[in-house]
Amino acid sequence: MLAGGLLMSGAHEPVMLAEIVELFAEIPDGVLLDATLGLAGHATAILRRHSGLRVVGIDRDEMAILNAHQVKTSLGADAARFDAVRGRFDDAPRLLRSLGVDQLSGALFDLGVSSPQLDVVERGFSYRNEARLDMRMDRSATLSAWHVVNEYDVDALADLLRRNADERFAKRIATAIVAARPIATTTQLAEVVVAAIPAATRRTGGHPAKRTFQALRIEVNAELD
Repeated sequence: MLAGGLLMSGAHEPVMLAEIVELFAEIPDGVLLDATLGLAGHATAILRRHSGLRVVGIDRDEMAILNAHQVKTSLGADAARFDAVRGRFDDAPRLLRSLGVDQLSGALFDLGVSSPQLDVVERGFSYRNEARLDMRMDRSATLSAWHVVNEYDVDALADLLRRNADERFAKRIATAIVAARPIATTTQLAEVVVAAIPAATRRTGGHPAKRTFQALRIEVNAELD
């Protein structure tokens, strides 16, 4: 663990790491785009396996890019073949051009949410730990979970709960959220959601606030855009 919640890649092994490395072992020399860099676990493993590849990693999270710079110092001679830049994966064409890359040998998109990001309490992703409502993958973004929870009207909240999480109690939860404002922390929000859901339902299907937090995370980070 590094200061500010950063995690070195060795502290978290990506899912299916061996399979991903094997998949890219036979691609031609050139440039591989890791469009969802995360903790650089895939990128560093591929670099070590494939001596003819340059890896360019992209991530919207500034913590991931800072972490990648730390990881790069541990790569020795392989460091010259690793670049990490901040941006969304749909920024890839522009970012690659800025690095002088006009052709790729391959690309890796590890879609989903990085569990280490969720584990950093102050990021405000989890209903299990108290933190300010945030949920931004990109800390420079203006929209946070706090803004959604405290500024969206009932209909907008209910809509995002249905659209992003298929929450069947969307209107009840949205109404309860508006009535309880201001809501500042993750645990406050979780308590409001739990109270809004019928008691019999709370005992099945995991934590009652799980879908609400999922819906907010998707909204804040425009994950479906």
